[in-house]
Amino acid sequence: MELREYGRILRRWWWAALLPALVVLAYTGLTYRTPPTLYQVVLNFAAGTPPEAPADQYGYDRYYAWLASEYIANGLSDIVRRGAFAQAVSRRLAAQGITGADGEPLPAGAIQGAIVSDNAQSLFVVYVTWPDPTQLPALAEAITAEVTENAAAYFPQLADLPVPPARLVDLPVVTPLPPSLRSRLTGPAIRVGLGVALGIGLAFLLHYLDPTVRDRHELEAMGIPVLSTVPKGRGRR
Repeated sequence: MELREYGRILRRWWWAALLPALVVLAYTGLTYRTPPTLYQVVLNFAAGTPPEAPADQYGYDRYYAWLASEYIANGLSDIVRRGAFAQAVSRRLAAQGITGADGEPLPAGAIQGAIVSDNAQSLFVVYVTWPDPTQLPALAEAITAEVTENAAAYFPQLADLPVPPARLVDLPVVTPLPPSLRSRLTGPAIRVGLGVALGIGLAFLLHYLDPTVRDRHELEAMGIPVLSTVPKGRGRR
């Protein structure tokens, strides 16, 4: 089938092609709500351990201590994204009486999904995005405590250190994150796009089910020769 034939089908059944898109567009206009504002805190940590070499021995200018700090930063930035870490944070919050609207502990899965981390050399950053700004400071505090107080639960080689292997560099600040233009447009655009696709499919289905012969091309496609055609009249003379 040539592209011109597709065009003829869509011109013939244009109302069927547009109907689903119009219905979806009307439904979206009536039910669409702007995505809620999210809130974020950024936790900056510095990682490191004291040098192990005694004072009277050469320590290679603390090279190995700096190298260990990079390993710690890399390891802890990976740990904060794990389910076990999220479960520990959820338990800390529950112990403080911070729960969800149903009175149950905050789901570990939701906490895990709210955490994004990155690291560079001896520093690592934890981004926490949460819908409730009143819970976010406690969530940030619980994450900080789990990182600084319980790192040995994830890396046994960090046990028995005289100082925590990670330290919070600055105090976290809750910042609102308004919905991005992409998040506001993606949902309606996908719905309308699906409506257009459904309409095009409906138009071709109606054409397939329609038994009417409308032009000579359809007769010729069935092997029936056409001797002549009568053009449409523009009115009586």
